[in-house]
Amino acid sequence: MADTNQRIVVDNFRAPVANWALESDAAYILSLSGCLETLTKYDAAQGKVVPFLATEWKQVSPLEWDFTIRDGVKFQDGTELTAESVAASLNSVLKAKVPARAFGPSTVSSVQATDAKSVRVTTTTESPLVPFRLASVNTGILAPAAYQGATVDPFGHCTGPFTPVSEKAKQSLTLDRNPNYWGGEVKLAGAEVRFITNGATRAAQVQTGEADISLSIPASSLSSLQSAPEVSVLKADSPRTATLYMNNGRAPFNNVDFRKALRSALDLQALAASVYEGAAVPAAGPFAPSEPWASAGASSPKQNVEEAKKLLADAGYSADRPLEIIAIVERAEFADVATVIQDNLKGIGVPVSIQAKEYASAEPDVLAGNYDMILSQRNRLIDIADPIGFLTADYTCKGTYNLSHFCNEKYDQLIAEAARTSTTEERYKLYAQAGEILDDQAVNLWLVNEQATDAIRSNVLSYAQDPLSRYVLTAQTAKSGS
Repeated sequence: MADTNQRIVVDNFRAPVANWALESDAAYILSLSGCLETLTKYDAAQGKVVPFLATEWKQVSPLEWDFTIRDGVKFQDGTELTAESVAASLNSVLKAKVPARAFGPSTVSSVQATDAKSVRVTTTTESPLVPFRLASVNTGILAPAAYQGATVDPFGHCTGPFTPVSEKAKQSLTLDRNPNYWGGEVKLAGAEVRFITNGATRAAQVQTGEADISLSIPASSLSSLQSAPEVSVLKADSPRTATLYMNNGRAPFNNVDFRKALRSALDLQALAASVYEGAAVPAAGPFAPSEPWASAGASSPKQNVEEAKKLLADAGYSADRPLEIIAIVERAEFADVATVIQDNLKGIGVPVSIQAKEYASAEPDVLAGNYDMILSQRNRLIDIADPIGFLTADYTCKGTYNLSHFCNEKYDQLIAEAARTSTTEERYKLYAQAGEILDDQAVNLWLVNEQATDAIRSNVLSYAQDPLSRYVLTAQTAKSGS
Protein backbone atom coordinates (compact mmCIF):
# COMPACT_ATOMS: atom_id res chain seq x y z
CA MET A 1 0.00 0.00 0.00
CA ALA A 2 1.26 3.46 -0.93
CA ASP A 3 2.53 5.67 1.89
CA THR A 4 2.11 9.32 0.85
CA ASN A 5 4.76 10.43 3.36
CA GLN A 6 7.48 8.55 1.50
CA ARG A 7 10.25 10.14 -0.56
CA ILE A 8 12.16 8.45 -3.37
CA VAL A 9 15.71 8.46 -4.75
CA VAL A 10 16.37 8.23 -8.49
CA ASP A 11 19.86 7.66 -9.94
CA ASN A 12 20.10 9.32 -13.35
CA PHE A 13 22.98 8.93 -15.78
CA ARG A 14 23.58 12.60 -16.61
CA ALA A 15 23.65 16.00 -14.95
CA PRO A 16 22.46 19.38 -16.26
CA VAL A 17 25.29 21.35 -17.85
CA ALA A 18 23.72 24.62 -19.01
CA ASN A 19 22.18 26.40 -16.02
CA TRP A 20 18.80 24.76 -16.64
CA ALA A 21 18.38 26.31 -20.09
CA LEU A 22 15.41 24.51 -21.63
CA GLU A 23 16.99 24.33 -25.08
CA SER A 24 19.70 22.13 -23.54
CA ASP A 25 19.66 18.59 -22.17
CA ALA A 26 18.78 20.09 -18.78
CA ALA A 27 15.18 19.91 -19.96
CA TYR A 28 15.34 16.10 -19.75
CA ILE A 29 16.35 16.32 -16.08
CA LEU A 30 13.45 18.66 -15.31
CA SER A 31 11.02 16.43 -17.20
CA LEU A 32 12.04 13.10 -15.64
CA SER A 33 12.00 14.81 -12.23
CA GLY A 34 8.30 15.60 -12.59
CA CYS A 35 8.79 19.36 -12.80
CA LEU A 36 8.60 20.34 -16.47
CA GLU A 37 5.55 19.74 -18.67
CA THR A 38 4.83 20.36 -22.35
CA LEU A 39 1.78 21.25 -24.45
CA THR A 40 1.56 17.76 -25.93
CA LYS A 41 2.92 14.37 -24.92
CA TYR A 42 3.95 11.36 -26.96
CA ASP A 43 2.23 8.21 -25.71
CA ALA A 44 4.46 5.31 -26.79
CA ALA A 45 1.79 2.72 -25.96
CA GLN A 46 -0.70 4.38 -28.30
CA GLY A 47 1.95 5.50 -30.78
CA LYS A 48 0.52 8.99 -30.99
CA VAL A 49 0.64 12.49 -29.54
CA VAL A 50 -1.90 13.16 -26.77
CA PRO A 51 -2.98 16.29 -24.84
CA PHE A 52 -0.93 17.56 -21.90
CA LEU A 53 -0.92 21.31 -21.10
CA ALA A 54 -2.84 21.81 -24.34
CA THR A 55 -6.23 20.10 -24.66
CA GLU A 56 -6.52 20.24 -28.46
CA TRP A 57 -4.88 21.59 -31.58
CA LYS A 58 -5.57 22.06 -35.24
CA GLN A 59 -3.79 23.15 -38.39
CA VAL A 60 -5.56 26.33 -39.51
CA SER A 61 -3.43 27.02 -42.59
CA PRO A 62 -0.46 25.34 -44.31
CA LEU A 63 1.95 27.15 -41.96
CA GLU A 64 -0.17 27.75 -38.84
CA TRP A 65 -1.19 25.55 -35.92
CA ASP A 66 -3.43 26.64 -33.04
CA PHE A 67 -3.14 25.06 -29.57
CA THR A 68 -5.82 25.44 -26.89
CA ILE A 69 -4.35 25.86 -23.38
CA ARG A 70 -5.77 23.75 -20.55
CA ASP A 71 -7.95 25.55 -17.97
CA GLY A 72 -7.23 25.45 -14.26
CA VAL A 73 -3.45 24.98 -14.42
CA LYS A 74 -1.23 27.01 -12.12
CA PHE A 75 2.52 27.29 -12.05
CA GLN A 76 4.17 26.24 -8.81
CA ASP A 77 4.59 29.94 -7.91
CA GLY A 78 0.79 30.33 -7.92
CA THR A 79 0.46 32.23 -11.18
CA GLU A 80 -1.92 31.00 -13.87
CA LEU A 81 -0.95 29.18 -17.04
CA THR A 82 -2.09 31.47 -19.87
CA ALA A 83 -1.57 31.68 -23.59
CA GLU A 84 0.75 34.65 -23.01
CA SER A 85 2.95 32.73 -20.57
CA VAL A 86 3.08 29.74 -22.93
CA ALA A 87 4.08 31.95 -25.86
CA ALA A 88 6.75 33.71 -23.77
CA SER A 89 8.25 30.39 -22.66
CA LEU A 90 8.32 28.94 -26.18
CA ASN A 91 9.79 32.14 -27.59
CA SER A 92 12.59 31.97 -25.03
CA VAL A 93 13.61 28.59 -26.46
CA LEU A 94 13.05 29.75 -30.03
CA LYS A 95 15.37 32.75 -29.57
CA ALA A 96 18.11 30.84 -27.75
CA LYS A 97 21.66 31.30 -29.01
CA VAL A 98 21.80 27.56 -29.69
CA PRO A 99 18.15 26.58 -30.25
CA ALA A 100 16.70 23.20 -29.37
CA ARG A 101 16.99 20.64 -32.17
CA ALA A 102 13.23 20.01 -32.06
CA PHE A 103 12.12 23.63 -31.88
CA GLY A 104 14.25 26.27 -33.55
CA PRO A 105 13.99 29.10 -36.10
CA SER A 106 14.78 26.77 -38.98
CA THR A 107 11.38 25.12 -38.48
CA VAL A 108 9.34 27.64 -36.44
CA SER A 109 9.09 31.30 -37.45
CA SER A 110 6.90 32.60 -34.60
CA VAL A 111 4.80 31.80 -31.55
CA GLN A 112 2.08 34.17 -30.37
CA ALA A 113 -0.99 34.22 -28.16
CA THR A 114 -4.10 34.83 -30.28
CA ASP A 115 -6.44 35.08 -27.27
CA ALA A 116 -6.42 34.22 -23.56
CA LYS A 117 -6.38 30.46 -24.17
CA SER A 118 -4.96 30.00 -27.69
CA VAL A 119 -1.40 29.93 -28.96
CA ARG A 120 -0.50 29.99 -32.65
CA VAL A 121 2.70 28.32 -33.86
CA THR A 122 3.77 29.42 -37.33
CA THR A 123 6.27 27.28 -39.25
CA THR A 124 8.79 28.24 -41.92
CA THR A 125 7.52 25.53 -44.30
CA GLU A 126 4.52 23.23 -44.19
CA SER A 127 5.14 20.77 -41.38
CA PRO A 128 2.77 17.97 -40.36
CA LEU A 129 4.84 17.19 -37.26
CA VAL A 130 4.28 20.35 -35.19
CA PRO A 131 2.35 18.44 -32.45
CA PHE A 132 5.34 16.07 -32.21
CA ARG A 133 7.69 19.02 -31.81
CA LEU A 134 5.57 20.45 -29.00
CA ALA A 135 5.96 17.13 -27.14
CA SER A 136 9.74 17.62 -26.98
CA VAL A 137 10.90 18.26 -23.42
CA ASN A 138 12.81 21.28 -24.75
CA THR A 139 9.44 22.98 -25.28
CA GLY A 140 8.49 22.66 -21.62
CA ILE A 141 6.60 25.60 -20.17
CA LEU A 142 7.90 27.71 -17.27
CA ALA A 143 6.30 30.70 -15.52
CA PRO A 144 7.32 34.23 -16.58
CA ALA A 145 9.28 34.63 -13.32
CA ALA A 146 11.66 31.87 -14.46
CA TYR A 147 13.09 34.23 -17.06
CA GLN A 148 13.70 37.32 -14.90
CA GLY A 149 17.36 36.65 -14.10
CA ALA A 150 20.52 36.16 -16.13
CA THR A 151 19.81 32.44 -16.39
CA VAL A 152 16.64 30.34 -16.43
CA ASP A 153 15.31 29.50 -12.96
CA PRO A 154 12.95 26.50 -12.87
CA PHE A 155 12.73 26.46 -9.05
CA GLY A 156 9.06 26.94 -8.21
CA HIS A 157 8.20 27.83 -11.80
CA CYS A 158 7.11 24.53 -13.36
CA THR A 159 3.60 23.08 -13.64
CA GLY A 160 4.40 19.44 -12.77
CA PRO A 161 3.72 17.24 -9.72
CA PHE A 162 7.12 17.97 -8.15
CA THR A 163 8.75 21.30 -7.30
CA PRO A 164 12.57 21.65 -7.26
CA VAL A 165 13.65 23.13 -3.93
CA SER A 166 17.45 22.76 -3.89
CA GLU A 167 20.36 21.41 -5.86
CA LYS A 168 23.95 20.36 -5.38
CA ALA A 169 25.67 21.38 -8.58
CA LYS A 170 26.36 18.35 -10.79
CA GLN A 171 25.39 16.04 -7.90
CA SER A 172 21.66 16.10 -7.20
CA LEU A 173 18.30 17.85 -7.37
CA THR A 174 15.84 17.75 -4.45
CA LEU A 175 12.11 18.10 -5.06
CA ASP A 176 8.96 18.37 -2.95
CA ARG A 177 5.38 17.45 -3.75
CA ASN A 178 3.35 20.11 -5.58
CA PRO A 179 0.19 20.13 -3.42
CA ASN A 180 -1.74 22.10 -6.04
CA TYR A 181 -0.97 19.92 -9.04
CA TRP A 182 -3.60 20.21 -11.77
CA GLY A 183 -3.33 16.49 -12.57
CA GLY A 184 -4.57 15.22 -9.20
CA GLU A 185 -3.07 13.86 -5.99
CA VAL A 186 0.71 13.39 -5.92
CA LYS A 187 1.52 10.10 -4.21
CA LEU A 188 5.04 10.93 -2.98
CA ALA A 189 6.15 13.59 -0.51
CA GLY A 190 9.18 14.33 -2.64
CA ALA A 191 12.27 12.97 -4.34
CA GLU A 192 15.99 13.28 -4.84
CA VAL A 193 17.41 12.86 -8.33
CA ARG A 194 21.10 12.04 -8.25
CA PHE A 195 23.42 12.59 -11.18
CA ILE A 196 25.66 9.52 -11.32
CA THR A 197 27.53 8.99 -14.57
CA ASN A 198 29.08 5.69 -13.47
CA GLY A 199 26.75 2.86 -14.47
CA ALA A 200 28.20 0.36 -11.99
CA THR A 201 27.53 2.82 -9.17
CA ARG A 202 23.92 3.27 -10.27
CA ALA A 203 23.47 -0.49 -10.26
CA ALA A 204 25.11 -0.92 -6.85
CA GLN A 205 22.96 1.78 -5.23
CA VAL A 206 19.66 0.27 -6.30
CA GLN A 207 20.90 -3.13 -5.13
CA THR A 208 21.81 -1.83 -1.66
CA GLY A 209 18.69 0.31 -1.36
CA GLU A 210 20.55 3.64 -1.49
CA ALA A 211 18.46 4.35 -4.60
CA ASP A 212 14.89 3.34 -5.34
CA ILE A 213 15.13 3.70 -9.13
CA SER A 214 18.29 3.52 -11.23
CA LEU A 215 18.15 4.41 -14.90
CA SER A 216 20.20 2.97 -17.75
CA ILE A 217 21.78 -0.07 -16.13
CA PRO A 218 24.92 -1.32 -17.95
CA ALA A 219 24.95 -4.85 -19.34
CA SER A 220 27.81 -5.84 -17.04
CA SER A 221 25.59 -5.28 -13.98
CA LEU A 222 22.51 -7.14 -15.19
CA SER A 223 23.32 -10.62 -13.88
CA SER A 224 23.91 -9.44 -10.30
CA LEU A 225 20.77 -7.29 -10.30
CA GLN A 226 18.55 -9.97 -11.80
CA SER A 227 19.37 -12.27 -8.90
CA ALA A 228 19.23 -9.55 -6.22
CA PRO A 229 16.38 -9.66 -3.69
CA GLU A 230 13.92 -6.75 -3.64
CA VAL A 231 15.04 -5.53 -7.10
CA SER A 232 13.22 -5.74 -10.42
CA VAL A 233 15.00 -5.21 -13.74
CA LEU A 234 12.80 -3.59 -16.39
CA LYS A 235 13.61 -3.83 -20.09
CA ALA A 236 12.00 -2.19 -23.09
CA ASP A 237 12.83 -1.97 -26.76
CA SER A 238 14.58 1.32 -27.38
CA PRO A 239 15.41 3.26 -30.55
CA ARG A 240 18.94 3.57 -29.21
CA THR A 241 22.03 2.37 -31.06
CA ALA A 242 25.57 2.29 -29.70
CA THR A 243 27.58 4.00 -32.45
CA LEU A 244 31.19 4.64 -33.35
CA TYR A 245 30.95 8.12 -34.82
CA MET A 246 33.62 8.91 -37.39
CA ASN A 247 34.70 12.39 -38.40
CA ASN A 248 33.82 12.35 -42.11
CA GLY A 249 35.25 15.85 -42.40
CA ARG A 250 38.93 14.96 -42.10
CA ALA A 251 41.40 12.33 -43.28
CA PRO A 252 41.42 9.41 -43.31
CA PHE A 253 37.67 9.29 -42.55
CA ASN A 254 36.77 11.52 -45.51
CA ASN A 255 37.38 8.51 -47.76
CA VAL A 256 34.35 6.21 -48.02
CA ASP A 257 36.53 3.17 -48.74
CA PHE A 258 38.39 3.76 -45.49
CA ARG A 259 35.13 3.95 -43.54
CA LYS A 260 33.88 0.78 -45.23
CA ALA A 261 37.18 -0.93 -44.37
CA LEU A 262 36.62 -0.24 -40.69
CA ARG A 263 33.08 -1.58 -40.96
CA SER A 264 34.32 -4.82 -42.55
CA ALA A 265 36.94 -5.21 -39.82
CA LEU A 266 34.45 -5.30 -36.94
CA ASP A 267 32.94 -8.48 -35.50
CA LEU A 268 29.62 -7.13 -34.24
CA GLN A 269 28.28 -10.57 -33.38
CA ALA A 270 31.18 -11.21 -31.01
CA LEU A 271 30.87 -7.69 -29.57
CA ALA A 272 27.18 -8.17 -28.74
CA ALA A 273 27.80 -11.58 -27.20
CA SER A 274 30.82 -10.58 -25.12
CA VAL A 275 30.61 -6.98 -23.89
CA TYR A 276 26.82 -6.81 -23.96
CA GLU A 277 26.37 -10.38 -22.70
CA GLY A 278 23.53 -10.91 -25.15
CA ALA A 279 21.56 -7.87 -23.88
CA ALA A 280 21.91 -6.16 -27.28
CA VAL A 281 21.84 -7.30 -30.90
CA PRO A 282 24.20 -6.41 -33.76
CA ALA A 283 23.05 -3.28 -35.59
CA ALA A 284 21.91 -3.35 -39.20
CA GLY A 285 22.62 0.27 -40.07
CA PRO A 286 21.20 3.48 -38.61
CA PHE A 287 17.79 1.91 -37.79
CA ALA A 288 16.73 -1.22 -35.97
CA PRO A 289 15.20 -3.75 -38.40
CA SER A 290 11.95 -3.77 -36.41
CA GLU A 291 11.33 -0.06 -36.93
CA PRO A 292 8.67 0.80 -39.53
CA TRP A 293 11.04 3.11 -41.42
CA ALA A 294 13.89 0.59 -41.69
CA SER A 295 14.85 -0.74 -45.13
CA ALA A 296 13.37 -4.13 -45.91
CA GLY A 297 15.96 -6.86 -45.67
CA ALA A 298 18.55 -4.79 -43.79
CA SER A 299 21.05 -7.06 -42.06
CA SER A 300 24.03 -6.67 -39.79
CA PRO A 301 27.41 -6.53 -41.59
CA LYS A 302 29.66 -9.55 -41.07
CA GLN A 303 33.37 -9.36 -40.35
CA ASN A 304 35.52 -9.77 -43.47
CA VAL A 305 39.18 -9.04 -42.79
CA GLU A 306 40.37 -9.63 -46.35
CA GLU A 307 37.77 -7.27 -47.76
CA ALA A 308 38.74 -4.69 -45.14
CA LYS A 309 42.41 -4.88 -46.16
CA LYS A 310 41.49 -4.48 -49.85
CA LEU A 311 39.35 -1.42 -49.06
CA LEU A 312 42.24 0.08 -47.08
CA ALA A 313 44.50 -0.38 -50.07
CA ASP A 314 41.89 1.21 -52.35
CA ALA A 315 41.71 4.16 -49.94
CA GLY A 316 45.48 4.60 -50.07
CA TYR A 317 45.69 4.45 -46.30
CA SER A 318 49.01 4.43 -44.48
CA ALA A 319 49.28 4.22 -40.71
CA ASP A 320 51.10 7.48 -40.04
CA ARG A 321 49.53 7.98 -36.59
CA PRO A 322 47.27 6.13 -34.15
CA LEU A 323 43.64 7.11 -34.56
CA GLU A 324 41.89 8.06 -31.34
CA ILE A 325 38.61 6.68 -30.02
CA ILE A 326 36.91 8.72 -27.29
CA ALA A 327 34.91 6.40 -25.04
CA ILE A 328 32.39 8.39 -23.01
CA VAL A 329 32.39 7.35 -19.37
CA GLU A 330 28.62 7.72 -18.91
CA ARG A 331 28.29 4.31 -20.59
CA ALA A 332 30.38 1.93 -18.51
CA GLU A 333 30.54 -0.69 -21.26
CA PHE A 334 32.16 1.67 -23.77
CA ALA A 335 35.63 1.13 -22.29
CA ASP A 336 35.34 -2.55 -23.19
CA VAL A 337 33.68 -1.79 -26.55
CA ALA A 338 36.60 0.48 -27.44
CA THR A 339 39.08 -2.26 -26.56
CA VAL A 340 37.29 -4.77 -28.82
CA ILE A 341 37.27 -2.25 -31.70
CA GLN A 342 40.92 -1.47 -31.08
CA ASP A 343 41.74 -5.17 -31.39
CA ASN A 344 39.62 -5.62 -34.55
CA LEU A 345 41.26 -2.65 -36.26
CA LYS A 346 44.74 -3.76 -35.23
CA GLY A 347 44.03 -6.90 -37.24
CA ILE A 348 43.87 -4.86 -40.46
CA GLY A 349 46.80 -2.60 -39.67
CA VAL A 350 44.95 0.43 -38.26
CA PRO A 351 46.46 1.47 -34.90
CA VAL A 352 44.04 2.97 -32.38
CA SER A 353 44.43 4.71 -29.02
CA ILE A 354 41.59 5.08 -26.49
CA GLN A 355 40.71 8.06 -24.31
CA ALA A 356 37.96 8.04 -21.67
CA LYS A 357 36.04 11.31 -21.31
CA GLU A 358 32.78 12.64 -19.97
CA TYR A 359 30.56 13.49 -22.91
CA ALA A 360 30.12 17.12 -21.84
CA SER A 361 33.88 17.72 -22.01
CA ALA A 362 34.22 15.95 -25.38
CA GLU A 363 31.23 17.50 -27.15
CA PRO A 364 32.71 20.93 -28.06
CA ASP A 365 35.66 19.39 -29.91
CA VAL A 366 33.45 16.76 -31.53
CA LEU A 367 30.96 19.35 -32.83
CA ALA A 368 33.86 21.47 -34.07
CA GLY A 369 35.35 18.51 -35.94
CA ASN A 370 38.46 18.23 -33.78
CA TYR A 371 38.35 14.48 -33.25
CA ASP A 372 38.76 11.11 -34.99
CA MET A 373 36.14 8.79 -33.51
CA ILE A 374 33.81 8.83 -30.52
CA LEU A 375 31.78 6.03 -29.00
CA SER A 376 28.39 7.33 -28.01
CA GLN A 377 24.76 6.45 -28.41
CA ARG A 378 21.88 8.44 -29.80
CA ASN A 379 18.22 7.77 -29.30
CA ARG A 380 16.51 8.33 -32.63
CA LEU A 381 13.32 9.59 -31.00
CA ILE A 382 14.79 11.71 -28.22
CA ASP A 383 14.33 15.11 -29.87
CA ILE A 384 10.85 14.42 -31.20
CA ALA A 385 9.02 11.09 -31.37
CA ASP A 386 9.60 10.77 -35.11
CA PRO A 387 12.92 10.14 -36.92
CA ILE A 388 12.80 13.51 -38.70
CA GLY A 389 14.45 15.18 -35.71
CA PHE A 390 17.35 12.72 -35.58
CA LEU A 391 17.80 12.55 -39.36
CA THR A 392 17.83 16.34 -39.68
CA ALA A 393 20.00 17.27 -36.72
CA ASP A 394 22.52 14.46 -37.08
CA TYR A 395 23.13 14.11 -40.80
CA THR A 396 22.00 17.09 -42.90
CA CYS A 397 24.71 19.47 -44.06
CA LYS A 398 23.59 22.16 -41.61
CA GLY A 399 22.46 19.74 -38.91
CA THR A 400 22.97 21.18 -35.44
CA TYR A 401 24.11 17.82 -34.03
CA ASN A 402 26.07 16.55 -37.02
CA LEU A 403 28.86 14.85 -35.05
CA SER A 404 29.86 12.95 -38.19
CA HIS A 405 30.39 16.14 -40.23
CA PHE A 406 28.64 14.41 -43.12
CA CYS A 407 27.13 16.34 -46.03
CA ASN A 408 25.26 14.85 -48.99
CA GLU A 409 22.97 16.85 -51.29
CA LYS A 410 20.71 13.93 -52.22
CA TYR A 411 20.29 13.04 -48.55
CA ASP A 412 19.33 16.62 -47.67
CA GLN A 413 16.73 16.68 -50.46
CA LEU A 414 15.13 13.48 -49.13
CA ILE A 415 14.91 14.88 -45.60
CA ALA A 416 13.42 18.17 -46.82
CA GLU A 417 10.78 16.22 -48.74
CA ALA A 418 10.03 14.00 -45.74
CA ALA A 419 9.54 17.04 -43.50
CA ARG A 420 6.75 18.24 -45.80
CA THR A 421 5.07 14.83 -46.21
CA SER A 422 1.90 14.43 -44.16
CA THR A 423 1.21 10.79 -45.08
CA THR A 424 2.96 8.64 -42.50
CA GLU A 425 3.59 5.70 -44.84
CA GLU A 426 5.13 7.91 -47.52
CA ARG A 427 7.27 9.72 -44.96
CA TYR A 428 8.59 6.42 -43.64
CA LYS A 429 9.59 5.37 -47.18
CA LEU A 430 11.65 8.54 -47.47
CA TYR A 431 13.29 7.84 -44.12
CA ALA A 432 14.22 4.37 -45.38
CA GLN A 433 15.84 5.86 -48.47
CA ALA A 434 17.76 8.33 -46.32
CA GLY A 435 18.95 5.47 -44.10
CA GLU A 436 20.15 3.58 -47.17
CA ILE A 437 22.34 6.55 -48.13
CA LEU A 438 23.85 6.68 -44.65
CA ASP A 439 24.53 2.96 -44.75
CA ASP A 440 25.90 3.00 -48.30
CA GLN A 441 28.29 5.79 -47.36
CA ALA A 442 29.29 4.03 -44.11
CA VAL A 443 28.91 7.39 -42.41
CA ASN A 444 29.30 5.80 -38.98
CA LEU A 445 29.76 2.33 -37.57
CA TRP A 446 26.44 1.34 -36.00
CA LEU A 447 27.37 -1.33 -33.48
CA VAL A 448 24.48 -2.74 -31.46
CA ASN A 449 20.83 -1.96 -30.85
CA GLU A 450 20.31 -1.67 -27.12
CA GLN A 451 17.38 -2.09 -24.79
CA ALA A 452 16.38 0.51 -22.24
CA THR A 453 17.17 -1.14 -18.89
CA ASP A 454 16.11 0.32 -15.55
CA ALA A 455 16.10 -1.21 -12.08
CA ILE A 456 13.64 -0.49 -9.27
CA ARG A 457 13.19 -1.58 -5.67
CA SER A 458 10.19 -3.77 -4.93
CA ASN A 459 8.56 -1.07 -2.77
CA VAL A 460 8.29 1.32 -5.74
CA LEU A 461 4.69 1.35 -6.96
CA SER A 462 3.04 2.48 -10.20
CA TYR A 463 6.33 3.00 -12.02
CA ALA A 464 5.91 3.04 -15.80
CA GLN A 465 9.18 2.66 -17.66
CA ASP A 466 9.78 5.22 -20.40
CA PRO A 467 12.44 4.00 -22.87
CA LEU A 468 13.32 7.63 -23.59
CA SER A 469 13.75 8.54 -19.87
CA ARG A 470 11.54 11.64 -20.19
CA TYR A 471 8.88 10.63 -17.66
CA VAL A 472 10.15 8.97 -14.48
CA LEU A 473 8.56 10.74 -11.53
CA THR A 474 4.83 11.26 -12.06
CA ALA A 475 1.87 12.01 -9.82
CA GLN A 476 1.12 8.26 -9.79
CA THR A 477 4.63 7.14 -8.77
CA ALA A 478 4.40 5.80 -5.23
CA LYS A 479 6.33 3.93 -2.56
CA SER A 480 5.13 1.56 0.13
CA GLY A 481 6.08 2.15 3.74
CA SER A 482 9.22 0.57 5.13
